[in-house]
Amino acid sequence: MDHRRPPPSRRFSLYPPPPSSLPLSLLFVFFSFFFCFVSTSHAAFDVTPISFDEGYRPLFGDGNVVRSPSGDDVRILLDRYTGSGFISSDMYRHGFFSAKIKLPSDYTAGVVVAFYTSNGDVFEKTHDELDIEFLGNIRGKPWRFQTNVYGNGSTSRGREERYTLWFDPTKEYHRYSILWTANKIIFYVDEVPIREIVKSEAMGGDFPLKPMSLYATIWDASNWATSGGRYKVNYKYAPFVSEFKDLVLEGCPADPIRQVPAEGCKDTQLEAKNFATITPTQRRAMRRFRERYMYYSYCYDTLRYPIPLPECVIVPTEKARFKDTGRLKFGGSHKRRSRRRERIPVGSVPDNQASM
Repeated sequence: MDHRRPPPSRRFSLYPPPPSSLPLSLLFVFFSFFFCFVSTSHAAFDVTPISFDEGYRPLFGDGNVVRSPSGDDVRILLDRYTGSGFISSDMYRHGFFSAKIKLPSDYTAGVVVAFYTSNGDVFEKTHDELDIEFLGNIRGKPWRFQTNVYGNGSTSRGREERYTLWFDPTKEYHRYSILWTANKIIFYVDEVPIREIVKSEAMGGDFPLKPMSLYATIWDASNWATSGGRYKVNYKYAPFVSEFKDLVLEGCPADPIRQVPAEGCKDTQLEAKNFATITPTQRRAMRRFRERYMYYSYCYDTLRYPIPLPECVIVPTEKARFKDTGRLKFGGSHKRRSRRRERIPVGSVPDNQASM
């Protein structure tokens, strides 16, 4: 598969183009349907943003966590001395975690921006985690990112998927979201769902169950992030700046030890939101995204998992595109490495991140 950016006239859309030759009356009907289709697909999520101080605090590199005067927006920076990050003030048992993010521009090889949930600070050996990680970029190349899921310390059963974006994430803000309920996990880019995991009994403790915090970090991952570590961070282009706004925390705050949500908070409140259900239109958009832009999936990596993990739904049109390594038959040939599940390097670069 050719990952080069197509010319503007051939730019891929997640939604189908109209036919080129139809009578005017039919064209009118078509466009009425089409714009209704698109507007439905892009309907804004029913969320209420909060300010940084209402829900977050600096995690590390405090001097590189820069809040706007209003307190609504925040920037996190990586320079040659330190990365930075912030964390939610509460832990949540299930939730919708979302932000509009603009990634660093220019040459960003080796720079990782991560937006994820975890409870590793509390449950060191049995932690849960849901990741969206942006993997650095060589100027002019499509941006790559990955999602990953861990439950109950199941780091030996990483559930990585990797993709390219259909837009330049450095030019303007886009919303990235993680929905986590008792029954499913959905990753979103804007209002397009890109991945869904439905809980099954066979998953057992591999489905995240314990309260988690929301994290956002930027750090040096030269050893693995871009083309398997081939391209390193070049601090000539520092500081690398990632911008966040419209921060959203929807869910039930919970004590991590007792694992009991706050009084009066119920998961049904989350399930009733429009982001908790994938509509038929969104499902078609998700299928188109995955068929066009997913370049690695653990579900098709039969060398790693001869028997697919229980939540895998094998889609024939997807499977036909992948080798037994889970990588595309044409293109997307990053080599795999592994790294520790740690976003804050202390004296060394993480060494066991799965990287294609």
